Amino acid sequence: MKPAGILPSQLLREAAKAGAISACREIEQDQYQPASLDLRLGRRAWRVRASFLPAPDGAVAERIDRHAMHEIDLAGGAVLERGCVYIAELMERVALDADTAVIANPKSSTGRLDVFARLIADRVPEFDRLPAGYAGRLYVEIAPRTFSILVREGTRLVQLRLRRGTQSGDDPALRDLHAREALVDSEAVIDDGLVLTVDTRGSGGVIAWKARAHAGLVDVERIGHYDPEHYWEPVSARPGRGIVLNPDDFYILASKEAVSIPPDYAAEMRPYDTRVGEFRVHYAGFFDPGFGYGTRSRAVLEVRAHDVPFVVEDGQPVGRLVYERMLERPDKLYGESIGSSYSGSETSGQIAFSLYGGSIGSTYHEQGLRLGKQFREPRGTG
Repeated sequence: MKPAGILPSQLLREAAKAGAISACREIEQDQYQPASLDLRLGRRAWRVRASFLPAPDGAVAERIDRHAMHEIDLAGGAVLERGCVYIAELMERVALDADTAVIANPKSSTGRLDVFARLIADRVPEFDRLPAGYAGRLYVEIAPRTFSILVREGTRLVQLRLRRGTQSGDDPALRDLHAREALVDSEAVIDDGLVLTVDTRGSGGVIAWKARAHAGLVDVERIGHYDPEHYWEPVSARPGRGIVLNPDDFYILASKEAVSIPPDYAAEMRPYDTRVGEFRVHYAGFFDPGFGYGTRSRAVLEVRAHDVPFVVEDGQPVGRLVYERMLERPDKLYGESIGSSYSGSETSGQIAFSLYGGSIGSTYHEQGLRLGKQFREPRGTG
């Protein structure tokens, strides 16, 4: 029996050479991440009346023909409006072995813009999952929730992982891993995964960002371009009072724990867990091998409440990290050396307007609660 695990970057490249992953345009080397592959939008997209999934014996194209309102050419760029649903073809396709399946998630920058981006495929009545042995085209459903976005042919909104065999959550094994590797910088709560809590205390300054209603367009390819004050409102700490999440407003917060993903593991945040409240947390669920390893990096939490206002208190559980073994250690790890957009930077002591509130006087690496890479650094946070 072949060992189970997530394929690392070097095995993803081998899979592409063997034809398990292919594309209408040559796959670029920087699409290969430590444990995933970035996927690129193709030339065509469609505005559709509603989200959908294909039938077990149906094609995505058939549903597009039934539900499309109009076709969009992405070659020169196109605006996808907030509150609307789109389907776009992807350049990549897969031809999986009988023991290899796909899991997918939005990229971090996609989640931080509050954009639903979910993989769909022919004859697969489920989002973000492809069964072992699947062969065929890939599409992505795109639904901007807060900001209208400008995308182009080649824009990368989602990523996939290849999983060989099956792995299941194993809390005793996770406890053993924590004993060896210190997965968090505090006592680990392990219950169907590693439990993460939210930081609403910070270091006395801003502890979250709330998206402004009716903000302007965001070109997802522009890096460090937009003034965050036009798109985001800072939320300040209020000792003992937590944060009240307004229904359907979008927030970016931080975990209280500093998280570590050892090089031989990858992790995924469960995006929604009714056991911790009626809100969705962390749209972009992949954590790469090496994230926070040997450093102290907090998890960024993209949060949206549903139906009713919901109070989130300091230290309240908000999600679970599920760890999975890699088949091999990746030949590159998360961090600045491979251009990771949100890798840590050296900081020391108490940070003005910190969203993480590290120990005063300690020196540590932190990811920092950065907004999406399209935005400039907020004034007063450096």
